[in-house]
Amino acid sequence: MKTGRILIIDDNEDLLKAARIFLKRHFGQIDLEKDPTLIPDLLKNESYDVILLDMNFTQDVNSGQEGFHWLDKILEIDPSAVVVLITAFGSVDMAVRAIKAGATDFVMKPWENEKLLATMLSAIQLRSSKAEVQQLKDQQELMREELDHKFKDIIGQSSAMIRVFDTIERVAETDANVLVLGENGTGKELIARAIHRNSKRADKPFVTVDLGAITETLFESELFGHVRGAFTDAKTDRAGRFEVANGGTLFLDEIGNLSPALQAKLLTALQNKRISRVGSNKVLDVDIRLICATNMPLYEMVQKGEFRQDLLYRINTIELTLPSLKERNEDIRILAEHYLEQFAKKYNKDIYKFSEATVKRLEKYHWPGNVRELQHAVERAVIMSRDNILQPEDFFFNASNQPKDQSEINLEQYNLEDVERILIRKVLAKHNGNITHAAQELGLTRSSLYRRLEKYGL
Repeated sequence: MKTGRILIIDDNEDLLKAARIFLKRHFGQIDLEKDPTLIPDLLKNESYDVILLDMNFTQDVNSGQEGFHWLDKILEIDPSAVVVLITAFGSVDMAVRAIKAGATDFVMKPWENEKLLATMLSAIQLRSSKAEVQQLKDQQELMREELDHKFKDIIGQSSAMIRVFDTIERVAETDANVLVLGENGTGKELIARAIHRNSKRADKPFVTVDLGAITETLFESELFGHVRGAFTDAKTDRAGRFEVANGGTLFLDEIGNLSPALQAKLLTALQNKRISRVGSNKVLDVDIRLICATNMPLYEMVQKGEFRQDLLYRINTIELTLPSLKERNEDIRILAEHYLEQFAKKYNKDIYKFSEATVKRLEKYHWPGNVRELQHAVERAVIMSRDNILQPEDFFFNASNQPKDQSEINLEQYNLEDVERILIRKVLAKHNGNITHAAQELGLTRSSLYRRLEKYGL
């Protein structure tokens, strides 16, 4: 099957016809143009593998200045363009100048067909190599960005996590679209990465997009890419996330945050498996494995008309719900120990374990922020502790996550220190932060109360 798109620009109509007759036998598309002023429009609507450009037009018989002018213009529009110059008035000096100016090769008129064909085939191979190099650069740039977001292997031995591991194992080898549901901090991106690493696309890019952080105006540019000049800040061509992820996995996080208008654009791209960069009419085929994630109730949103049902059907061939940390309580110890080892090494601290009282306290806490909150709590404890064993007082939990008054205290959930902290906070609030009055009501000295305030981080 013939491939290759060739554009020939020359003011000699007979030459154009002869070139088309010969080259049409070897390449898929041959476009002809007599007027070089139409080059910008041609390149805006089509991407050519090779451009054959005459060096002399009617304004200038033999100096080649027009050819160099339009060569500069072509490379300005498309820096990756492969241009072969043709002229009847050539010399070694002009050929050298042409190569230095950015031309790929130089052909003399009248040409020998076999030599012209060899030049064209070589030029097309160069174009293909340039495209591969640019795609690799785009992928490497994005992968470097992704590596800045630190992640560790998924840790867990609870029955809830064993079910998750089983689902990953069964789903990964397929190309089925996966929807990962779960509260914030449960590790949805880690699951997506695990699916990718165990898939047939593991050696291809894993590209993430935080849809919650993309504005309406940048959505298409970020996902589909843009061409130079498409909008004010578009200084160069840029591949979008769909294009960079081609052959690999695209992870769309926070998909529940998309507006109806953006949902429609995303659905069109997923259905057609084709995209166009902003500012371009050229259509690009994309082959991706899609994984989406959200903590929002998509099914309720569908009922309310806030999320498209056809988009939901498109993204959730397989649905995987992650348990919250309170639903996998038996994993808290091993998770905490993992983070302790990690942060003790990071901050060069000689801390090697938790006291049993600390572990019990961690297991009693309800962790509204899930694994992410546990990770941050251990990191803070490692930084602040002066001992080599982490104690309960090294952990300070968000006051907004604690019961508001004594009547809400569940003695099975909170230990004596929790109760004391809650009581101190309640009395302080009652006396508008007056230490003297609060200490009197609690039956403490001011210094004792200050020590407890420091201990509990109040």
